[in-house]
Amino acid sequence: MDTRIANGTSEMDELHRVGAGALLEDGFDSVEEIEGPDGMEVKVLDTFVGVYPGGALLKVFVDAPALEFAEEAVRELVEELLDRTELLADWTVERCQVELQPDLAKESLDAADGPDAPPDDVESRRARLMGLAGGAASAQEAGTTVDSDAIRSKIRSMAPRLAAFGSGMFGGQGEEGPPESEGSSTKTEGDAELAAGALIWGMDVLLDELFQDAYALDREGTNVAECGRPMWLLDELPPRYALQYDARFARRFLVTAIALTTRLTEGSFQQLSCVAEELTLRLLLREAAATLDTFGLLDEGVSSALECFADRVYEDMDHEWLYDDAMDGMDESETGTVTPMGPMGIATWFTPFSKDRYIHPYAADEPDGSEGEETD
Repeated sequence: MDTRIANGTSEMDELHRVGAGALLEDGFDSVEEIEGPDGMEVKVLDTFVGVYPGGALLKVFVDAPALEFAEEAVRELVEELLDRTELLADWTVERCQVELQPDLAKESLDAADGPDAPPDDVESRRARLMGLAGGAASAQEAGTTVDSDAIRSKIRSMAPRLAAFGSGMFGGQGEEGPPESEGSSTKTEGDAELAAGALIWGMDVLLDELFQDAYALDREGTNVAECGRPMWLLDELPPRYALQYDARFARRFLVTAIALTTRLTEGSFQQLSCVAEELTLRLLLREAAATLDTFGLLDEGVSSALECFADRVYEDMDHEWLYDDAMDGMDESETGTVTPMGPMGIATWFTPFSKDRYIHPYAADEPDGSEGEETD
C-alpha cells in the first residue's frame, strides 16, 4: 500500500520521516484484528513501514478467508489510522494492492473444496484483485476474467513515465531504433507502449518486494539462505551467494534499484553502472513480463519488444553466467582469462564499470575497495 503526503506539502526531511514512521508503527502495534466485511475477522500477523520523503510504503500481513476481505479490511484500517493520527490526517492512500503469499495460498487452495472454493488458478484470482485495487478491472463473480482492454489502456498510459527511452528502444519507430515498414507501426507502437508501461508497473512491485525482503532479513538477523521467512525477490539472485545476501546487502541492492529506476524515469539514464544494476534490470524485466502475463497481455509482439529493450540496454550478458552452476567459483577470476567474462564475484557487484558510471553513495564501495560501512 502506498500512502502519500498531501499535495502541495513539502517533502519530509529525515527527522519528519522518523516521526512519521514511529506514528505509523505505533498505530499498527495497537491493532491485532480488523473487522472485515459482514463482521468477518481479519487477523493482523505483521506489518512493515518504509517511509520516504513523499509518504510511506506499508505492508500489512493478514490472515483472511478471502483476498477481497483482506484488501477492504486493510484499506479501512490504514485510512482510520491516518484519520485518527492528527499529524497524518491529511495523508491519502494512493494505491492498495493485494498480494498472495505463494506457499500459503497454494496450501489454502489445495485444502479447499465445495461450491464456494476459490478457483484453482491462483494467478487469475490475484490478477482480478490487482485489477480491482487499481480501479481498472471488471469482475462480477469469483473466477471471472480481467478486463484486458482496461488493463491494456492503463499500462499503456504509464509508458511516458519511462522518460529515458522512446519507442525505438523497443523496436518501434523512434530515434533509438530503425523505423518499421509502412503499415506496421500501429501494432509495433502499441507493443512498445505496453512494454514500457509494464516496466513502470514492475518498478512498483520490484521496490515493494525489495523493501519487504530487506525488512525480513533485518528483523531475522540472517541471510536469504537461512531466513525462516519466504523471500519475495532476493532469492531470485544467483543462488551461489545466498549466504551473503544479508540485511546490509539487501539495503545496498534496494538503494541501487531506486537509483536505477530514478534514472530510467527522470530521463538521465545513460548506461548500466555495475553488476548489481544488471541484476536489478533482470528482475525488473521479469516483473514486467509477469505483469503482462498475469493480465493476458504477453503476446509475441510485446515479448519481442521487451527482448529488444534488453538487447539495447545491456552491453553484454555476462551476468547470466552467475546463474550457471558449472561456473561456480570461476566468476571470481581477477584476470577474466579463465572465463568469457571479467571479474563478477559478489565483491564487485557494486563496483562501477568505469569512472563515469554512477553508483549511489550508500551502495558504493569504500575507496579501499571494501563495501561501505553503516553509521549509527
